[in-house]
This record gives sequence, C-alpha cells and structure tokens, in this order.
Amino acid sequence: MLRRINIVDNPNIGVFILATDDLAVVPYNLLDEKVKLIEETLEVGAVKSSISGCNLIGSLAVANSNGIVVSPHVLDREVKQFEELGLNVATIPGNYTAVGNIVAANDTGAIVSPFLSDEAVKVIEDTLDVNVESTSMVGSDIIGSLITVTNKGFLMDKNATETEVDFARDVFGVEGDIGTVGRGISLVGACSLANSSGAIVAKESTGPEMARVEEALGFLDDL
Repeated sequence: MLRRINIVDNPNIGVFILATDDLAVVPYNLLDEKVKLIEETLEVGAVKSSISGCNLIGSLAVANSNGIVVSPHVLDREVKQFEELGLNVATIPGNYTAVGNIVAANDTGAIVSPFLSDEAVKVIEDTLDVNVESTSMVGSDIIGSLITVTNKGFLMDKNATETEVDFARDVFGVEGDIGTVGRGISLVGACSLANSSGAIVAKESTGPEMARVEEALGFLDDL
C-alpha cells in the first residue's frame, strides 16, 4: 500500500520514524490516529519510543529484521525496550550520533558513509547481519537520507548516476530507481517511510512521483 500524507506535519517522515518488515518505531508524541495509519500502511505493529530521549528516531537509528544500531547516547531504558522486542541492539562507536542519516540497509546489505571507522562498520555488519559497503553517493555522505530501501526495492536521490544505482542493486540485492518525493525533494530517505508491505510519502508528492515510488519499491510486482 502506498499513502500520501504528512504524518509529522512536515515532509521529513523518515527523520522521525523507523520501520522494518517487523515493526515501526514512532515518537511518543505521535497521535494515535497517525500511528494507526502507519500500522495499516506498513502492515506492522508500531511501538512508541525515543532514541537518546529524542523523537528523531529515524535519524538516530538504523534497523532491519536482524537488529538495530543506535546513537551512542541511547538511554538504558530504550535499549531494554528494544531488547524486549527481540531486537539485537548495538550502539555505534565514535562521535556520530545520526546513524539513520549515514546508513541505508535492508536484510541483505548496507551502504554507509565512508567516514565511519572500521570498528563502526563491523558493529553494523554484525548487528544487522549484512555485508557493508562504504562510499559516498551523489557527492554526499548522508547515505541514509539519500536512499529508501526495503527487501523488495529501493528509491534513491534523483541525481544518482547509473553506476551508483547499479552499485546499490548489487549491495541490496534488489532492483531500484532514482526519483523524488514531496514535489521535487531528492532526499527520499529523509522524506519517506517504507517496508516490503507499503510506503508513506509526503502529502505534496505528485502522481508521477507516486508512480515512481511504487515501481522502485517493487509494489507493482504485487498487482
């Protein structure tokens, strides 16, 4: 299912919310009616939480079906909550807190910013149980903001080259494409939320943008 709605009253839904094929993690202050929309669209249960006491969950964590890697400033109660959900939890070593902005991952692979240390890459590799590749994309290191990826497909920044798209295909093991959301926003990772069952994009997204999202994330295969 594909929905066009402003869940958090601005286009940056991927900054505030984290989703996998198993669950969605949403801020404590998100209205219950919007939580229900997320659950219906992504076909998962939603859990209210925070990372480091902050509601920027999508920016401060990255997750797949195997685990979750979070900011080094995560609180003990937050770690306990994720562990009780059956997640393998790890903090990323170093000074970088916005893990979700610099890592894009599904259950097959992850692309991470090249400035992450070997130690940080190893933590991501072990926790998410994926192959990890380090590189810049479209001249930027904010990989997680540039790409929305699931176990069925990916959408990445409209400025990505054919070589970069092919690289992402190899790492993630799925087909994908370039595009925008929210009437021309190229930071699709920051401005969308998706898993293998559905996606939510900014309310301002156009018909052609919606069609590209649907195709890139593999939803047309279900028709």
